[in-house]
Amino acid sequence: MADLLVLSALRIEALAVGGRVQVIGMGPQRAATAKLKVGDGPVAVAMIGVAGGVAPGLAAGDLVVATELRTVDGRTRPLPSAGLVAAELERAGLPVHLGPILSVPRFARGSERAALGADGVLAADMESAWLADTLGDLPLVVVRSVADSLDGGPLRGGIKALAALRKVRPALEAWAGAVAPRRVELAAPRSFCAGVERAIEIVERAIERFGAPVYVRRQIVHNAHVVSGLEARGAVFVEELDEVPDGATVVLAAHGVSPEVRAQATARGDLSVIDATCPLVAKVHHEARRFASQGRRIVLVGHADHEEIVGTMGEVPDSIDLVEGVGDVARLPYGADTPIAYLTQTTLAVDETAEVVAALRERFDALVGPSANDICYASQNRQDAVRSLAGHCDLVLVVGSANSSNATRLVEVARREGCRAELVEDAGQVDLRWLSGVATLGITAGASAPEALVQHLVEAVSGLGQTEVVEYRTVEESVRFSLPQQVR
Repeated sequence: MADLLVLSALRIEALAVGGRVQVIGMGPQRAATAKLKVGDGPVAVAMIGVAGGVAPGLAAGDLVVATELRTVDGRTRPLPSAGLVAAELERAGLPVHLGPILSVPRFARGSERAALGADGVLAADMESAWLADTLGDLPLVVVRSVADSLDGGPLRGGIKALAALRKVRPALEAWAGAVAPRRVELAAPRSFCAGVERAIEIVERAIERFGAPVYVRRQIVHNAHVVSGLEARGAVFVEELDEVPDGATVVLAAHGVSPEVRAQATARGDLSVIDATCPLVAKVHHEARRFASQGRRIVLVGHADHEEIVGTMGEVPDSIDLVEGVGDVARLPYGADTPIAYLTQTTLAVDETAEVVAALRERFDALVGPSANDICYASQNRQDAVRSLAGHCDLVLVVGSANSSNATRLVEVARREGCRAELVEDAGQVDLRWLSGVATLGITAGASAPEALVQHLVEAVSGLGQTEVVEYRTVEESVRFSLPQQVR
């Protein structure tokens, strides 16, 4: 935890922010020569005040958190923890924009200010970049409230801007509480598996080959960033096939579908269907049909609301029962000598699945299982990697969407190892209070989360003080799956 030093150019800004604030004076010269009142311990510096909006769409009272500081002569300073602070302000219900702030030597007016909004610059001030030059490696965040925008003047806008500044201190204190030197340990393997890479490539190639739009039944993989990225390229995601127009190309998602859905696609006749089912999920479907043909009752271990379970149960609906936990085993209405076979959802936690299978073995004398473990190699590898580092981390952050089963299991694995763990969609979902007192932070990602999100999170954390990043790799992955004939 660092001591929070809040700086403002003007006393009226300091009064708006409230609490302990050092006034440094207005303009580049005062900012460059400011004598900061700091103690002996670690310090986190926050430059807070009003600014002029130079990008369209900014309104008086909107907050701009600087991702980097720029000067008119081309110098830049990145502020990597900006997104963490912006997320705190957004959670407080404040209107926040994230982007570059340009520091200028004098007040800009009219058309001159509009010209400053090139290259993504959101706002202009007269202090931040010159102040940053004096700070060395001290952690810095810059929050500016828009006093005058391209559409409005500074008088009424200034009142709104000062009112907005009254609400920023809690986020600044949370940020300072997270500022500390720390070690970041990256679990490996992490992020995309072969099945996810294959599914994404299928959609991308289908768009290239057949043109947009290409329709996809359900999320191709369970990750909001992947889905939005493919939507930007021309994919249209639908819940059911009746939403797909005549003559379109449609992709079936990686989690697999039931024979009923395949029959609906065939019955349409006019659709060009590409199956992106993960080969490991297809293996489970094959085993379900094989066991049913042997006259066995099938027990499927998994989560009832997961699409993979819906598809597998649809393969042999009259021969299969779902078990979600050990407690469900005792409720199965079969005798000990009933020929039972078990299968599992591919994204389950290895430890919990082993407990359920052990209960099945104790209950049924003639239990048989799949020829190879149904739990996907990637899920198991990522769980093993998290287990290897969770024991010596203060907190583990798992990057993944809330509906991603394999990402959720990674959180559970870390917690069973006695480590605090949280699931985050991206760096914007990190609560800065989680990081207070965390000297060693573990980071991993579910098999459907892009590696870029991990790197962005590491970059954001690096803005909270000196950061050592190490990677712990438990195994190398070399699995690759071939693409369907339609997109080769």
